[in-house]
Parts: sequence; C-alpha cells; structure tokens
Amino acid sequence: MTEYPFPIEELEKTIGYKFNNNLILKTALTHSSYANEQRSHGKKTKCEHNERLEFLGDSVLSLITSEYLYEKFKDSPEGYLTKVRAAVVCSKSLASLARAINLGSYLLLGRGEEDTGRNNQKILENAFEALLAAIYLDSGHSKEVVAKFLIPLMADAIEEASRNKINRDYKTALQQFVQANGRERLEYNHVRESGPDHDKTFEVEVMLNSNVIGKGIGKTWKEAEQEAAKQACILFDIKWDI
Repeated sequence: MTEYPFPIEELEKTIGYKFNNNLILKTALTHSSYANEQRSHGKKTKCEHNERLEFLGDSVLSLITSEYLYEKFKDSPEGYLTKVRAAVVCSKSLASLARAINLGSYLLLGRGEEDTGRNNQKILENAFEALLAAIYLDSGHSKEVVAKFLIPLMADAIEEASRNKINRDYKTALQQFVQANGRERLEYNHVRESGPDHDKTFEVEVMLNSNVIGKGIGKTWKEAEQEAAKQACILFDIKWDI
C-alpha cells in the first residue's frame, strides 16, 4: 500500500525550487479537511490550511500569465489575450498542471478525502494555486522565480490554446468586416504548394473583389488562409476578437 503524503523533498526536486521555510510549503499542501480533523482531535498546535495561500496564488497566477501572454502575442488585442488566459488558468487546466508534478501525492488530507481527494480537480486546482503563492512568498515576492517554474509547465497548454483561438479568429473577423460593407466578395485563392510530401508549404492569397488584400504561407491550406486573413485584418485595421 502506498504511503501518503510523499516527502516534500521530492516535490522540491520536481519543481526546481528549494524552500527556505518548509512551514509555508506544508501549509500550501494542507487541505482544510486535514486541518479541521486535527482541530477536532484537540491538537494544541494550530494547523493552517491552504485557503489563504490559494487566494494569493490566484492573483500571482493571473499576473504572471498575463505578463507572459502580453509579451508573447504582441499584435493580439485584449479580447484574444483574455480568452487564451482563461483557457490556460481554468480549473481543468490547473488540475492537469498539478497532476503533471504529482502534487496530489504530497497533500495532507482528512480521512474523508483520502479515497478520491488526491485526484479531485478542485482540490488539485486550489493546491496548485497555493503552491504558487508559497513559492512567491518564500522567494521574497519574486515573480521571476515563480515564472521560472510556472511558464515551462504551462507552455503546451498556452500553445494549444493560442492555436485554437487563432484558427477561429482572423477569417471570422475578416468575413464579418466584409459582410458589414454589403456587396463585397471575399475569396481565398490557393496559389501554390511546394516541398516534399512530409514537409509541404502552402501559399494563399485572400482577395476582396479582384484585389489581393493579404497573403499567407503555412503548413496546411487552412493555416495559410488564416495567415492571409490576418494580413488583411492588419491592412484594414480590423480589431479581431474571438
């Protein structure tokens, strides 16, 4: 039978950060069910749970993620950035990040939570936010230290979210702009494809009536169309959103 919780030294190795104050890490890993259980058993030493750290961690997470997206997607408007951020800091995503570092195995849980709590989405989400706050406080309020751990862990989720948003964004925005002007005719002209079968490149022009208003190159026709639409949006100063 597996012994829980795992030693916190293993978690420190996983996240690449050594705590100066182990007490704050223990608090981040303590669920309210465990703290309440200790209190009910008459323990004299006060046992803190992670809800206050979770509160702080939510803000730390939002700020670091926002700053990263702001710098990464320099040409994207506020609406786009907001929705990419929402996709990567949602409960499901945060629980997935917690599972990636096996966070559930380090949690202090009450007996009632032992059966399912270590894989419970809400418990993992809250513990992950609390862990971010613990790193932030222990490092002397260093966003850089938290980001060094957080951003690489979130990289795949950010890439997937941004790809999904872009694929729905520019063509829709351009189409709506054209429709608002009545009789205009928008067409995508597949100009050429080149390269070997395993590494093809596709080139597209988007035309408004008979005028080329954008050109795009991509690894698929769809990707090239999106890039051509993006160039047209920039040309007409269209504020795209999703």
